[in-house]
Amino acid sequence: MKKRKIGMALSLVLAAGTLLGACGKSDDNAGDDNAKGGEKEKAFTVAMVTDVGGVDDKSFNQSAWEGLQAFGKENGLEKGKDGYDYLQSKSDADYSTNLNTLARQDFDLVFGIGFLMQGAVEEIAKQQKDHHFAIVDSEVDQPNVASILFKEQEASFLAGVAAAMTTKSNKIGFIGGVESAVIERFEAGFVAGVKAANPDATVDIQYAGAFDKAELGQSIASKMYSSGDDVVFHAAGATGNGLFKEATDRKAKDPNAEIWAIGVDSDQANMGPDVVLTSALKRVDNAVVDLSTKAKDGNFPGGKTITYGLSEDGVGLAPINEKAAAKADIEKAVNEWIEKIKSGDVKVPGTRDELKSFSAQ
Repeated sequence: MKKRKIGMALSLVLAAGTLLGACGKSDDNAGDDNAKGGEKEKAFTVAMVTDVGGVDDKSFNQSAWEGLQAFGKENGLEKGKDGYDYLQSKSDADYSTNLNTLARQDFDLVFGIGFLMQGAVEEIAKQQKDHHFAIVDSEVDQPNVASILFKEQEASFLAGVAAAMTTKSNKIGFIGGVESAVIERFEAGFVAGVKAANPDATVDIQYAGAFDKAELGQSIASKMYSSGDDVVFHAAGATGNGLFKEATDRKAKDPNAEIWAIGVDSDQANMGPDVVLTSALKRVDNAVVDLSTKAKDGNFPGGKTITYGLSEDGVGLAPINEKAAAKADIEKAVNEWIEKIKSGDVKVPGTRDELKSFSAQ
C-alpha cells in the first residue's frame, strides 16, 4: 500500500526565501504543513467497481455498496476520493479501466464486485503491485489480492425449504443468471432444500445467460408460471427484477392467484410485497465491512481466501412474508435447518455432483 512520505521538519529558520521555497517544493518534505506542526496522516480510503448489473441492481452490487457506505459512516468518511466511492461498469470492457482508475486515485483498497471481474482484477493487481485489491465471488492468486467467497448453497437451501412448504402445485422454478460455480451453488442448495422439505416437489431450472436483462427474466418467469410453477426463485442479479414484475403483474390481474417469487442477495421484499415470499441473503455488505476493517487495521489478508457462510453471518434468509399461509411452520423448519447446518450435521451440496448424493436424513 502506498504511504505518503512524511518530510522532516526544518531545524533551522532559513532567512533566504528562495531556499525556503525550494524546500517547500521538495518531494521529501511536506512544506507549509510541516511548518504548522506536521502533515495529518492520510485517512484510509476504499472503493469498488460494480459489474454490469449496476450499483442499483436491488441485489448483489447494491449490497456491496451499502456495505461500503456503512464502513464509511462507521469511520467518519465521506463519499469521494478522500473516503469511499464506486465506479459503475456499463460493459465488461470497463472492468480493467475502472479498477486502474481507482488505483491511480490512490484508494487503499479496491473491490471488484463479482466473478465476472476475475481476469480484470488479476491483470490490474499485477500492474499495481503497491495497491490492495479484493474480489468478491472468485479467487485471484496474487499477494495483493484478498478473495471473498460465500456458501450461497446454505442460504438457497433455506429458500428451498420455504418454497417447498409453500407450493401447492409441487412445481417450483429456478432462474439462474450466467452459469458459473457461484450460481451452481445457489442452484444445488435450492434443489437440496426443496427435496429435503418436500420430496414430491420438482424444480424447473432455467438460465438467462445474463445478469442485466430484466426483460429476459420476465419472459422466463412468465413461462414458468404459465406451466404451473407457483414459486420461483431467482439467482440472476438485475435479470431477476423481471421475475418480480411478472409476478406482480399476474397478481394485479388476479388477486387470488397463489404465486410467489423468492429474491436473492438482499432482502427484496420491496420488489413485490404481495408476491415476494422471502429472499436468500448473501451478506456482501457484511463481507465488505469486515474486509475493509481488516485492511484499515493493518490486517489485510493478501493472497488468502475468506469464505462466509451461516456461521459467519455471511448468508441467511430474509423474513417470511406475513401473508404466507404456512409462515409459522416455515420459520420453525428454517430455524431447525439452520442449527443442523451450523452444527455440521447437514452439509449442503454446492455442486450438481454433490447434489446427486445428498441426503438430509
